[in-house]
Amino acid sequence: MSALLLAQAAAEGGIDNAGLAAIGYGIGALGPGIGIGYLVGQSVQAMARQPEAAGLIRANQILGFAFCEALALIGLVMPFVY
Repeated sequence: MSALLLAQAAAEGGIDNAGLAAIGYGIGALGPGIGIGYLVGQSVQAMARQPEAAGLIRANQILGFAFCEALALIGLVMPFVY
């Protein structure tokens, strides 16, 4: 309920939107950060188990890293769009 009240107050201009955007981005960046950490950890483990497949694993790791990083960059741009 308090999130709804906060959103209404922000829409009416009663709350500093820049501060809320910074807090929102900080919370939103946790997801991609955790995702990248998990991705890299599992990729290293997979390369250690099957060194002959390291090239394929590394290619998939870079692709996954790019997708996770794109989420963080979209979150960074959204406060400027709205």
